[in-house]
Amino acid sequence: MKKIILTGLRPTGNLHLGHYFGAGQNYLKMQEDYDFYLEIADVQALTDNFDNPEKVRKNVYEITKDLLAIGLDPNKVHFFIQSKIPEIAELTVFYSNLVTVSRLQRNPTVKNEIAQKKELFGTNGESITYGFLGYPVSQAADITVFDGELIPVGDDQLPLLEQCREIVRKFNSIYGNILKEPQQVLSNTTRVKGLDGNEKMGKSLGNAIYLIDDEETIKKKIMMALTDTNKIKKDDPADPDKCMVYYYHKLVNTIENTNTVCSECKKGARGCVACKKELIEAMNNFLEPIRKRRKQYEENKDLVKEILDNGTQVAQNKAKDTMKKIKDAMKIDY
Repeated sequence: MKKIILTGLRPTGNLHLGHYFGAGQNYLKMQEDYDFYLEIADVQALTDNFDNPEKVRKNVYEITKDLLAIGLDPNKVHFFIQSKIPEIAELTVFYSNLVTVSRLQRNPTVKNEIAQKKELFGTNGESITYGFLGYPVSQAADITVFDGELIPVGDDQLPLLEQCREIVRKFNSIYGNILKEPQQVLSNTTRVKGLDGNEKMGKSLGNAIYLIDDEETIKKKIMMALTDTNKIKKDDPADPDKCMVYYYHKLVNTIENTNTVCSECKKGARGCVACKKELIEAMNNFLEPIRKRRKQYEENKDLVKEILDNGTQVAQNKAKDTMKKIKDAMKIDY
């Protein structure tokens, strides 16, 4: 039998290039080799969007269409909605007895996210909610209720997975060897930078290229992309490694064309405007197949709902089987 791989995405907005190169490409490979569960984590999205449920609900369908558009196959991937699996919430309650508040507060990923959300939680995190602080516990329930064996993560998510493993070891030490201890599958792709040169591409930073962006939007964004600030005139030599235009050429253009871009840039034989126009064409060529597939799902929204319903049914069956074993072990199988 294929090993179970589980991953999840928060439905807070459409997917951008960072999602595609950081995770999407790996998903396309994984769907061929594993029993793949893909969670649309709407409950987790509500931990910091609790006052905007319409946004979360809308993006459940938006992010699903994006994932289907990049080529994920619903015959190979179980797409499911987190809130429709009540066993996750139930298991989160059970796990909450196994984790101390101080341990959650020390989790590096949680600390970093609190720091990034100063406006929401205050500069010292004094307004942090119970749900936000406890989301690593919920994430452990996500993983273990489906017997997740392999979890795709980036370096920044490793503390969350280690927290899950701690919970599994604690549970098994008390109730017997019931749960599987998940292992990470690290992405071999570094985080994609934003148009402004920021180390992270994100919607909150306003520096992202989205998979749904049309040709005119792509043109506007790339024409504003950061280039080497030391290049003043068109014929000045420049450092391509300081230019976001060259950075994106490496992602979406051919190796041959990218090498030409690099060489001409260093010699001062390439102007920034011409280089951006070439990137616009390459970017649109890269995105066009994704746009076409997405349009098919846009025109058949009932199919998207059917895909989510079918995947959720598979996930529900798996979660019920796991929960029966857990309740048996905990002596609460009344």
